Amino acid sequence: MWKFDPWPVFFKRDWNRNSPFLVGFAIIGTLITELSLDLTDKEGKNSKFAQRHE
Repeated sequence: MWKFDPWPVFFKRDWNRNSPFLVGFAIIGTLITELSLDLTDKEGKNSKFAQRHE
């Protein structure tokens, strides 16, 4: 018995509306990851944010 799969219909219909959000989320996530991986331990310990949250 064949079952209806709604996912292809959903993605085809809503891709134009959701694509800017998904692309922006991917770009911001990549930037945050790159910037946080560039920090050294010394820079992380000396940051005001880390000192406030210890």
